[in-house]
This record gives sequence, structure tokens and C-alpha cells, in this order.
Amino acid sequence: MEQLINSLPALLRAAGNAEEVTEAAALAVWNHVAGEGLRQHTAATTLQKQKLTVVVSDPLWQHQLESMSGQFLFRLNALLGQGTIRFIEFCVDPKTLQTCLEQGRRIQDIQDKQSASKPVPFELISAAASIQDPSLRRAFLGAASSCVRRREAIQQS
Repeated sequence: MEQLINSLPALLRAAGNAEEVTEAAALAVWNHVAGEGLRQHTAATTLQKQKLTVVVSDPLWQHQLESMSGQFLFRLNALLGQGTIRFIEFCVDPKTLQTCLEQGRRIQDIQDKQSASKPVPFELISAAASIQDPSLRRAFLGAASSCVRRREAIQQS
């Protein structure tokens, strides 16, 4: 996972900074930066106009995380590439947080049941062929395959 996270700036450049790709990367990096402890109390939901929205369970979490937002911005942008995120908005929304956490568990359960050796779609292999760096190409294929499986899992649930 660490290798994939470290390759995100190059992946974002290769994707032409497409909004959907940038948002997916930002949400993934939030989970990485937040770590296991914060993931149970927060969920990044959107990235719009360089503002990352993170839902939290209560005002105490909101206040505490707001006081740390500078540190989060630094760590997020260090992994994504400078200037990707300019502001983090922490919103108290326990219902949305619970929904995100439950959806994440359902998706993980479905992914766990699927075979890890499921073939990579031809379109992804074709797109990856233009990536010169072999480790970056592997990281791209892994991330793209995971994204495809996640979408399939969401459609099944």
C-alpha cells in the first residue's frame, strides 16, 4: 500500500489531474493519513475546488481535528503533490459518517470474498501500456483493478 500511496503524484499527473481521479486519490490518502484510530471517527466524503470535506461524529472531534488541520494539509499534500488540497472542512454529521463506515465494511466484505486473482480488464492493460515506469505501471494496474472491483461491489450491494 505504501508504494501505491507514494506513486500517487505521478499517477495524478498521468491522469491529467482529472477531477474524479484526484478526488479518489484524496479520499484514499485521507484514510492513509488518518490511520486506523481516526478512520473509526471520520470519513472524507468529497473534494471540490481544492476543499476536502471530512465528516465527523461530534463537535468535540470537529474541534480537535480543526486544530490539527494544518498538519493534515501538509501530510495530504505531501502525498498527493503540492497544492492539491487547500482547505479541510470538518462537518459534524454522524449519520453520514455511519453510512460511510457501513458502506466501507460491506465493500471490504465483498472484496474479501472475490478472488484476488480476478483477471485485469483489457482496457486497463491497454491504458497501462503507455506508462513507461514498470513500478508505476504495476501500481496503476493495482489501483485501477481495485477501483473496478469496488464499483462492482457497490453495484452488487
